[in-house]
Amino acid sequence: MVKRWVVILTVLLTGGSLYKLYPGWFKGDFSSGWKPALNLGLDLQGGTYLKYEVMVDQIPKDASGKPTVDPKEAVDRAIEIMRNRVDGMGLKEPLIQREGDNYIVVQLPGDKDPDRTQRTIGATAQLAFKLVSDRYNAADYVDAAGNTREPLPDGVELMFDRDTKEPMLIETPLLMTGEMLSDAQVDFSGSQFGEPEIAFDLTPAGGDLFASITEENVKRRLAIILDGVVQSAPVIKDRIGGGRGVITGQFTVDEAKDLALVLRSGALPAPLEVVNKYVVGPTLGADTIRAGFLAAVFGTLAVLLYIGFYYRVSGLIADLALIFNLVFLMGALAAFGATLTLPGIAGIVLTLGMSVDSNVIIFERIREELRLGKTVRASVDAGYKHAFWTIFDSHVTSLITALVLFQFGTGPIKGFAITLSLGVSISMFTALFVSKAVFDARRASTTLSI
Repeated sequence: MVKRWVVILTVLLTGGSLYKLYPGWFKGDFSSGWKPALNLGLDLQGGTYLKYEVMVDQIPKDASGKPTVDPKEAVDRAIEIMRNRVDGMGLKEPLIQREGDNYIVVQLPGDKDPDRTQRTIGATAQLAFKLVSDRYNAADYVDAAGNTREPLPDGVELMFDRDTKEPMLIETPLLMTGEMLSDAQVDFSGSQFGEPEIAFDLTPAGGDLFASITEENVKRRLAIILDGVVQSAPVIKDRIGGGRGVITGQFTVDEAKDLALVLRSGALPAPLEVVNKYVVGPTLGADTIRAGFLAAVFGTLAVLLYIGFYYRVSGLIADLALIFNLVFLMGALAAFGATLTLPGIAGIVLTLGMSVDSNVIIFERIREELRLGKTVRASVDAGYKHAFWTIFDSHVTSLITALVLFQFGTGPIKGFAITLSLGVSISMFTALFVSKAVFDARRASTTLSI
């Protein structure tokens, strides 16, 4: 008798897989056609690849000369901050991971503005609040080209305004850092000409400190400095309470958004240096997709035809199980939001091969039972029973390998491991239960085409 739970589960998995692969179909939108809703990797849809070195020797030091962040933790902290920035930019399925001791690899599929991305996620974003010197005039020490004519006085440093490039002498004492910020957003309400500004909120402790700084320095210019560049230097007109402030400047909307994003996500613990960068164009990605798709389709068709020819009607049952296997696997990738890469396609093809191998083992055992003179019903039951542990052992071995690859592999290797592990699990179900359910539906037959 056909096991009812197998039929119900197969129907549910089929419906769920189609829903995840083609969600528009269930809403009456067929504009996407047969294109499945899968996340494609960098090698398939193009994007940006960046490799950074974390300059741990440049970690800021405190008053005692000790690094403010443990160099061993700097890379992990930088990865967390970079991931927050990438998520804030709305880029999907990023890969950000450590490589070696001090390197970070970033892969961003579908990134259409790699220069902006590099600037945003790689900005150190060390925010500082310092006073503009009112004792010295920068013009007395800096020529028109921005070069110092004589040594600068003690207690000041030379910086330049972001917009005007005006040289400014900034007092070295640090009044407040970006660690006091709790939020930063783009704001248009306070701008006279509708230009974007960055409104920031401070923590309670930061609000008290900012109020104290502005109260003690009324009528002086407060420089808001990001990575050594003066973003704005407004005159303090009165004590500023409430824990809020504004950074003004001639920002474009995108620049304001990016600046607000890096301020929200926090400063990197150390500067980053790009050691490798390349952009995969969408044309190359499209060619790769086409080649991989054709290889998978023709390979699958060849297997289906051969199995159907060699095992006849039983082979067609195996083909049906193979189709279910492919549908369930693609649906699982869509449901888990996994990223499909070229090695992932190789994992799918390998999975289909393992599924066919399972059916071959089962069919050969059934043939042996038939040659012993057993009935069709007894031969099918014995064939599946005797083949179970052989199939189970081979699949579990492959699953362990996939888990090891996922744990210790990087990038495309993980993509291969994900598709392989999902495929192995699904292959066992389709080979041992789905095809068996079809045979059970034909148990009354006295002959078996195999």
